[in-house]
Amino acid sequence: MPHDQVVTRRLLPYGESARLLECQDLDDSQRMAQWLSVQRRPEIAGVVPGARTLLLRLTAPLPAELARTMITIEPEPLRARAAEAVTIDVRYDGADLAEVADGLGLSTEELITHHTGQQWVVAFCGFAPGFGYLAPTGPELRVPRRSTPRTRVPAGAVAIADNWSAIYPTASPGGWQLIGSTDVRLFDVTADPPALLSPGTRVQFRRLTP
Repeated sequence: MPHDQVVTRRLLPYGESARLLECQDLDDSQRMAQWLSVQRRPEIAGVVPGARTLLLRLTAPLPAELARTMITIEPEPLRARAAEAVTIDVRYDGADLAEVADGLGLSTEELITHHTGQQWVVAFCGFAPGFGYLAPTGPELRVPRRSTPRTRVPAGAVAIADNWSAIYPTASPGGWQLIGSTDVRLFDVTADPPALLSPGTRVQFRRLTP
């Protein structure tokens, strides 16, 4: 966030025991989540990140000074996590691969190189248990969602939409563009933790050869 940019966050009521912090963009949301994790405030039991919001689950009302600080502070840049990236092996056999590449003016090989040639970072989770919204760390490609969502996308489908990538953890309806598939299990209720991906996890896609 440029130093001369005016901070324009809002802190809104969200039921009896939560507040919603509206941030400026994804970067601001991630930086504020990092700042809050360092503060370790006893009034905040948990933080649920979104693309431009943070849902604060509270154990007590927020002190007025803390609320003012959250609206005006310019948090530090994001720190890289030390953990190794999760490698996801992908078969680039998605039904929309050729159409998406053509719409971007790329070959399918160039689109696959874009997907595998950089790490992705889980910005936040949602839509379904284990579904992580992956933001690129390198060049971005803007890909529209399908005009008509599919009634069923299979588990393990690797997809892109806007500048995000994602993997469907279970079969469900979906409107993202399908470019591949993986056998990696994204959500397992018997595992600890159940979800393979969480905010901040780095993901490296690796192409499986036929």
